[in-house]
Amino acid sequence: MTTEYPVYGRIDGPIVIIGFGSIGKGTWPLIERHFDYDADKLVVIEPDAGQANFLRQHKLNHVATALTPENYRDVLGGLFERGKGFCVNLSVDTSSLDLMKFCREMEVPYIDTVVEPWAGFYFDTTENAERTNYALRQAVRDEKARNPGGSTAVSCCGANPGMVSWFVKEALLTLARDTGRKIRQPVAREGWAGLMRDLGVQGMHIAERDTQARRKPRPRGTFVNTWSVEGFIAEGFQPAELGWGTHEPWFPENGHRFDTGCQSAIWLERPGAITRVHSWCPTPGPQFGFLVTHNEAVSISDYYTIGDAGDPEYRPTCHYAYHPSDDAVLSLHEMFGSGRQQTRHEILDVDEIVEGIDELGVLLFGHEKNALWFGSRLSNDEARDLAPYQNATGLQVTSAVLAGMVWALENPQAGIVETDEMDHARCLDVQRPYLGPVEAHYTDWTPLQDRWEHFPEEIDESVPWAFRNVLAT
Repeated sequence: MTTEYPVYGRIDGPIVIIGFGSIGKGTWPLIERHFDYDADKLVVIEPDAGQANFLRQHKLNHVATALTPENYRDVLGGLFERGKGFCVNLSVDTSSLDLMKFCREMEVPYIDTVVEPWAGFYFDTTENAERTNYALRQAVRDEKARNPGGSTAVSCCGANPGMVSWFVKEALLTLARDTGRKIRQPVAREGWAGLMRDLGVQGMHIAERDTQARRKPRPRGTFVNTWSVEGFIAEGFQPAELGWGTHEPWFPENGHRFDTGCQSAIWLERPGAITRVHSWCPTPGPQFGFLVTHNEAVSISDYYTIGDAGDPEYRPTCHYAYHPSDDAVLSLHEMFGSGRQQTRHEILDVDEIVEGIDELGVLLFGHEKNALWFGSRLSNDEARDLAPYQNATGLQVTSAVLAGMVWALENPQAGIVETDEMDHARCLDVQRPYLGPVEAHYTDWTPLQDRWEHFPEEIDESVPWAFRNVLAT
């Protein structure tokens, strides 16, 4: 039986996929399913020779080079025609901002999953404030302010950042309904921010638990992950960052504010991948997560701010609380314990995973029902049946890329946009068939619970969801 997939539009000209790791390989079949395009005009730019056989077997055009500050304009300029095609940037070590600016000059729609810098930035930059996602995002926002409108470029549209921003809006509508409020769905940023404030939401975790596992034990000296190892290591070495809410009664001793831009976030003088926080997901219940920096921590807090940037009336706290797969946790412990990166990298393949799901959602807290988790609980078995070449983690990302591409085609002159600014209902309508169960779960758990009474901690019982209580000491 052949499955009929909706075709969302036609892309004239070349589709250029930059990067063909786990996410690029998973995005390609979704593009093939859901768009009308000339197959001979799809081009993959991928320097890793390990992908050459796959690309050759599937008769995909392959440019085997790494984009650099010196060559990217020539390489892309030789592929794109003005006003035609689509640039899908799923790479590491390429400047998202530079590629985005070039595509907008060429009037070619563009999408990426992260604000990525050129190679060397994460480890060669000496000032920690400059290595933050706040700084990377602000550079994109400054470009948006300098050059508003024009050809659409969707910034940071993966699972997170990306899909989770759409989940926040769905969670707000769910909470409003379940607390008996009759509201009209907001249509602009001010309305959404007012709704979040009026519902009493103090903040949210991007709360994720990845339980995917294989039978083979993790080999020593090997970093094992369910998605890009290079991407995870890079963000794990950046300082921990979080959107900083107006309900917070305490400021961390190793915390730093920003005095320019939207001022919605702070950063800690500590790598995110060794900064632990108390959080909650439906399957495990209470858990430790890593406070890994992500663009959505900054953008969500910014989007829902009411009042002046420097002295807002209302702003929610927001940060990632990530428990990766057990193999990835062991890999992090080994890497930080030895003080050096592993030389061997492995991504858990869909065909070797024998159990587990990727449970990724948003945990809205501090309101009258305490906390609401809303998200996707996609299993590897479901991912295998839904789309080829990716596990559950990958499919949550690639399906968001698909949704962002559809939105960009339907809104070709939107300028530079983040997922918070897009039509969340339309995007989730495209993405939902690939997300498995999308569910809402309430919990009465707070970070004040399940503490070890033998080792008293300095906590603030007057504000249960204060970051002081969330941060694991």
